[in-house]
Amino acid sequence: MFELHFGFAVPGALRHDHGYTLRWPSCAVMGIVNVTPDSFSDGGRGAEAALTHAKQLLQDQALILDIGGESTRPGAEPVDAATELDRVLPVIRGLRGSSAVISIDTLKPEVADAALRAGAHLVNDVSGLRDPQMQVVCAQHAAPACLMHMQGQPQTMQLAAHYEDVVAEVFGFLRSQAEQAKAAGVPSLLLDPGIGFGKTLTHNLTLLRHLSELTAGESPVLVGGSRKRFLGTLSGEPHAAASTRDAASLALHLHAARHGSALVRVHDVRSHVLALRVQSALESA
Repeated sequence: MFELHFGFAVPGALRHDHGYTLRWPSCAVMGIVNVTPDSFSDGGRGAEAALTHAKQLLQDQALILDIGGESTRPGAEPVDAATELDRVLPVIRGLRGSSAVISIDTLKPEVADAALRAGAHLVNDVSGLRDPQMQVVCAQHAAPACLMHMQGQPQTMQLAAHYEDVVAEVFGFLRSQAEQAKAAGVPSLLLDPGIGFGKTLTHNLTLLRHLSELTAGESPVLVGGSRKRFLGTLSGEPHAAASTRDAASLALHLHAARHGSALVRVHDVRSHVLALRVQSALESA
């Protein structure tokens, strides 16, 4: 059983004396909702199209919808907070009152704060809560956070990725940041090893092979490898379009589930939900 704790009402969460707890029994799906012109796989959606897409992912039974207004693909250029908010706030507001648990995918504390005020429930920060103000925002709202490991910045992270011991460094960073965030008052954490974020193919594979070392800890783990470039290399189609990598994404995420992941962050929600159900049934049998 996996769980996240909130200081406010969340769809599907159980109320108790100290807030609300969202529980789920096996690896679930976080659906990707990009409201960006330049995301590597599905850029170009405006707010209206993104809201329609989000509602479809909800029907496909995503547990969480992750809404982002700034691309973090390798080489992506940053955008200002006002632009990011113009993209994501209409989608978040459009989902209010629905059964959606909403995550805001942002690096910026001011965007996280506005998104939580508009109806988001948790913060997904690819910089791993390195900015102390992001911890303050989450604590003030009593909102959980997903903290991810990233070496460098999106513009440069794939140029010279280097580790002495990738497992020790990445997992150590996540554990240390989680401790700091809890001490700052963040009620609950998801840990994400940041597959593809400042990592080579070998780094990615090493982290995935040692994933059970991270999932053995007390914080639930999210893995997000959906449609990433290294999957094209592994599947023998390095130059194929990102949208053709869903089968490879399924293979990666089923591996993550078998090794204890609580969530997988994906583009193709329906296929992942069905595949995870079958895998769970096989393991139960």
